[in-house]
Amino acid sequence: MNRRHFLQSSLFVAISASAADKGRAPRVVLRSSWQTVNIGDIGHTPGVLALLEKHLPEAEVRLWPSKVDNGVAEMLAARFPKVKIINGAAVKQAFEECDFLLHGSGPSLVAQNDVEKWSKATGKPYGIYGITFNAQDSTSTKPAADSSLAKTIQILSGAKFAYFRDSVSLELAKKKGCTCPQMDFGPDGAFAVDLADDAKAEAFLKANGLEHGQFLCCIPRLRFTPYWTIPEKKAKPDPVKQARNDAMRDHDGKPLLDAIVKVIENTKLKILLCPEDKTQMAVAKEMLYDKLPESVKSRVVWRETYWLTNEALSTYRRSAGLFGHEMHSPIMCIGNGIPAIVCRWAEQTSKGLMWRDIGLSDWLFDLDKEDELARVADTVLAMAKDPEGSKAKAAKARDFVMNRFATSMGVLRAELGKF
Repeated sequence: MNRRHFLQSSLFVAISASAADKGRAPRVVLRSSWQTVNIGDIGHTPGVLALLEKHLPEAEVRLWPSKVDNGVAEMLAARFPKVKIINGAAVKQAFEECDFLLHGSGPSLVAQNDVEKWSKATGKPYGIYGITFNAQDSTSTKPAADSSLAKTIQILSGAKFAYFRDSVSLELAKKKGCTCPQMDFGPDGAFAVDLADDAKAEAFLKANGLEHGQFLCCIPRLRFTPYWTIPEKKAKPDPVKQARNDAMRDHDGKPLLDAIVKVIENTKLKILLCPEDKTQMAVAKEMLYDKLPESVKSRVVWRETYWLTNEALSTYRRSAGLFGHEMHSPIMCIGNGIPAIVCRWAEQTSKGLMWRDIGLSDWLFDLDKEDELARVADTVLAMAKDPEGSKAKAAKARDFVMNRFATSMGVLRAELGKF
């Protein structure tokens, strides 16, 4: 055995011995928190943390994030004071002391390289919790290379469990040869978010003449998020993506415009145009607000500033429902019993199809299909005019999701019970 292999072997033995300490709580590393310019990407983390708190209250959890700036670290600390946020040397310490790595929800196996590092350095188990697996992700205009997909399948196969947030991803993983012993549909962790900032939400509603249960939220987006317009992302302009956005802006905006007008003309509700990411304040104004008839604008509020997940969710809870092009605001709405309609397209991968998986096919629309696009406005109006029925439908989907969470957390509990 050469020196390198000897050192690796010695590290494995030392870490395994540490993990086998008796009389202590299991220790879990949650690899999550991908970025903070999107309240949905923020939402993955508090959702999974809330599930761990509920189903594994005895576990010690350490969060290994990519980004927790812009006030997110403080928001998480206020809700989860026992969770340690780790980086640098603390990550190395977690490799030595913790028993299990849980990769949180995301658009892909986001931290694949870190999962691989954990496995190689420690030999200890890991699991994947609520991801999408696609041959092409939403940040690219080109299919993934076969070698890249094969590597992801290799990492997924080494997991103790792999939960996919839509059934299309699950079937693709199986088709590509994933041999993980426990694979199933497992909802996005953001369904479990329970954050709140009621004071900010109430202040915003009062300042803008919005009353509880008397408004719908609407979130538009472009085919590709123009990250190059967000200074902190330091992304280069992408002319291919920009051209696609420009070409589809009016097409994708029309069903939302039609829905807004129908709701205003046929109900007493108002509309709040709000963002899920930092680019969408401008998108809402250009795609929707500026194109509305003057007779409608008086009952439409355009939110000009970005917000964090806690304030957004407190606002959604006070609404009559939500509709639009985004995914995670609807996810967090359904998780809190608030009706939500999702419009999607091919560039968003298969994640939106989770609405079928949780029993909300009637509230899912593919805007690449003209017949479905044409039904959006009437469906939004129907949701608005039947608040009790819509809430019951949302609650049924929420209960299905929560039962799935209980099952998957039971699988994690069984794995931790082996230590």
